[in-house]
Amino acid sequence: MAQWVNACGEDEIDEEDVIRFDHAGQSFAVYRLEDDKFCATSGFCTHENVHLADGLVMGRIIECPKHNGRFDIPTGKAKGAPACIDLQTFPVKIEDGRVFIDLG
Repeated sequence: MAQWVNACGEDEIDEEDVIRFDHAGQSFAVYRLEDDKFCATSGFCTHENVHLADGLVMGRIIECPKHNGRFDIPTGKAKGAPACIDLQTFPVKIEDGRVFIDLG
């Protein structure tokens, strides 16, 4: 069952950027990719406990700020060592200029 949570406003994230969103004891990374596509993943790198909101977005890739592990943002797939475990991804929708994440 869907549980849509209001994460932020569309205008709070620049294109090719990421912000941190914390909710109910969990942390998420919310991204705005090229062409205004929004995505959300678990917030911490699967290699080290470092928040991805401090990382670098390059196209569809997020690079961890600690050891440069890379992940495909829309799929969560690990794309570069030392990261080898995929990120969890979450459905996103936009309503009235707000970004909602389905945590259900």
